[in-house]
Amino acid sequence: MRLSRTMALATGVALSALLMGTAIAGDENFDYGSFEGYTLRVKLIGGAQYEPLYATISEWEEMTGAKVDVLSRKNHFELDREIKQDIAAGTLDWCVASNHTSFAPQYGNIYIDLNGVIAEDILAEFQPLALQNSTVDDRLVQLPRHSDISNLYYQKSLFEDQANKDGFKAEYGYDLNPPETWDQFKDQAMFFADPPRFYGTQFVGKDEAITGRFYELLVANGGNLFDENWNPIFNSPAGVEAVQWFKELYDAQAVPAGVPNYLWDDTGLGFASGTVALNLDWAGWASFFNDPENSQVAGNIGLVRAPVGSAGIRTGWSGSHSFSITATCDNTEAAASFVTFLTANDRQMIEARKGLLPTRAAVWDQAKAEFAADGNDFMVNVFETYAQSMAEDAFTPPLIAEWIEVSNEIWPRLQAAILGEMTPQEALDEAAGKARIIMEDAGRL
Repeated sequence: MRLSRTMALATGVALSALLMGTAIAGDENFDYGSFEGYTLRVKLIGGAQYEPLYATISEWEEMTGAKVDVLSRKNHFELDREIKQDIAAGTLDWCVASNHTSFAPQYGNIYIDLNGVIAEDILAEFQPLALQNSTVDDRLVQLPRHSDISNLYYQKSLFEDQANKDGFKAEYGYDLNPPETWDQFKDQAMFFADPPRFYGTQFVGKDEAITGRFYELLVANGGNLFDENWNPIFNSPAGVEAVQWFKELYDAQAVPAGVPNYLWDDTGLGFASGTVALNLDWAGWASFFNDPENSQVAGNIGLVRAPVGSAGIRTGWSGSHSFSITATCDNTEAAASFVTFLTANDRQMIEARKGLLPTRAAVWDQAKAEFAADGNDFMVNVFETYAQSMAEDAFTPPLIAEWIEVSNEIWPRLQAAILGEMTPQEALDEAAGKARIIMEDAGRL
């Protein structure tokens, strides 16, 4: 299924000629090629914050004469399962898929190396770290769309209310300010909670979403998933402390009862509903949160960097959403043109206006300047806060093929511990045993 060296080189030359040009600040003078009568089959991530970009697909169709057939538009966990089914069934009869730096290493060689396929001058416009994290075994298997990391949104009025300040100080012995530590976060979430009318916070509760949340608390508490020899070590005191944080919030009803089934749209819409005090979330929701047509908290949002754990380390689980091209694609030139179009400056600006973090360095400055010119101090603060987090706090999960498989052993046991079906130590010990088997089978142990 992998392109032959001769075909890859020929494709690279053709596409470099097709996509060579100056920086894509605007598309009016950029030639995306002609693919008259061709239909490009794609599978894309769906969800509220991903959709605005797809409204521009018709522009690429008009410029190139091609049509785009979107076969799937699902959340990434469902899309991942569908792609794995396609691999098993031998039905990779499509060209482009949404990908993510956390997911990419598991897919082997189903996606081509974009080095030599996307022109060097275009790749040079992307942030080096985003390209580095998009590389697997020295192959650039994905073109980064936007980056993600979480910071802490909160309802400002709750922290400005004098009765809340007095009550919190009396109960916890320190002043009520946006939390700097995860222990302070937990205190405040419990203080503000008034179920079922109002909740202190919420969290994603299944799939790799909660594994990632656990992972970043684990690191913040001084732990890690593996040691230097790939032995699983997350069943450590730091890991138990992390699981206990989730469980205590759940037991105190400081979070909605349904959080074990929550994913990103659930937490985003939950905070926008005005019924949640504190919300750790990525930048893609920022514009939505501050839009009075969609959000009950518009104009009442504070934002600070994510808290630190007991080891004094700031939370910063991160990565990039991306696009990949299959080795079985019947028109690699059209696919390369399409993913270049979707990640060009104009499209990254569309996403940046919503708060999504661009992977082209120039778009950061362009977006921030636009927000400042419009007097949008909220979005200026969003970009400043997230820029600092990306520069100082960001870390990825292990970029190995086994990561999602290991995650799939961890997250059901996290759920069991949160629900009281296992103790945190029992849950992590069992998950670590399963992870060890995976790493042994992979030849890492």
